[in-house]
Amino acid sequence: MTKLPIDTDYLTEMLLGMLEIASPSGYTSQVVRFVGSELERLHVPFEMTRRGSIRTNLKGRQSSPARAIAAHVDTLGAMVRMLKPNGRCAITPVGTWPARFAEGARVTIITPRGSFRGTVLPLKASGHIYNEAVDTQPSGWDNLEIRVDDHCHCEQDMIDLGMRVGDYVAFDSRPEVENGFINARHLDDKAGVACLLAAIRAIKEHNIELAVDCHALITIFEEVGSGASTSLHGDIAELVAIDNATPGPEQNASEFGATIAMMDQSGPFDYHLTQKLIGLCNEFEIPFQRDVMRYYRCDAASAIEAGNDIRTALLSFGVDASHGYERTHMDSLRSVAEVLTMYMQSEPTFQRDVEELGPLEGFPEQPSIEQIHQEQARWIRDQV
Repeated sequence: MTKLPIDTDYLTEMLLGMLEIASPSGYTSQVVRFVGSELERLHVPFEMTRRGSIRTNLKGRQSSPARAIAAHVDTLGAMVRMLKPNGRCAITPVGTWPARFAEGARVTIITPRGSFRGTVLPLKASGHIYNEAVDTQPSGWDNLEIRVDDHCHCEQDMIDLGMRVGDYVAFDSRPEVENGFINARHLDDKAGVACLLAAIRAIKEHNIELAVDCHALITIFEEVGSGASTSLHGDIAELVAIDNATPGPEQNASEFGATIAMMDQSGPFDYHLTQKLIGLCNEFEIPFQRDVMRYYRCDAASAIEAGNDIRTALLSFGVDASHGYERTHMDSLRSVAEVLTMYMQSEPTFQRDVEELGPLEGFPEQPSIEQIHQEQARWIRDQV
């Protein structure tokens, strides 16, 4: 296997291009077309589901047991819940995220008759009117409204302009790149998609032959729970999800290097596939850390919950303030892309996985406690 250089300028270009496109869950056609056009430019064959998930087909020396790598292009957002008598819009979130990160955001209300700009404000927005009450009102979606940048003084004004309950609300990403840091909304998971595109480009440019068929999946409903549940058709034995890792108190994730998750709230990831990613990082000197995500789920969970009997793992880039004004570093994105290129080149984790059902013979083993003790004793003797 060959450790490939990652074109970080290309990675950044892809990320910023996607961040310019509004894509809350359920309104992803434009960003899917962006990714699809780039895959066509890279001469990567792909197919699409009815709703718009992308499944690429990167051929290997053997077709089975095939592998998949999933990243989602849908983001958080909101929807108009009510046209209020004061000419403003009440909203409800699309995806799970805190209302406090919506306050003050510039947004676009998307309607069949056009789009409208506005600002998300708390109900008590001005200290000149409400005095100290601006600091004591609760933070919650029911305490927010959109002030529309048009002549809207009552509900009928909004109706006349074409606004309706159920219109999507897209939040400005506001990306900024400085000293290797990337600040923006929606790095989750457009940065993951950019890492995947950069890895695919490196494989294509260096004419690397893959050991086994690899299917890159771009999913479009991860933020609302369904994610990779529908695009894993065909003979796929293992899935690596790409998503954000969350640095913070009592977490081991970082904005630098890759983070390999051992478990999230849906349960432990596959022991063997996770250890394989760790081994690739160690062998090819790619910086990484391990972590356990306590309040977190990803595309792997939806794939398992949909009934797929596959091995899953989670490879992550560090994101500070996830689901808010997020920040990552190019060092982390580069590391994730490097791991992906090595994983894509590697042999199947187990050739036996070509069979969905098989005998006990050849079933992979995990080390027993006795074996671990023996290995530990051997290591201590070698140190002496």
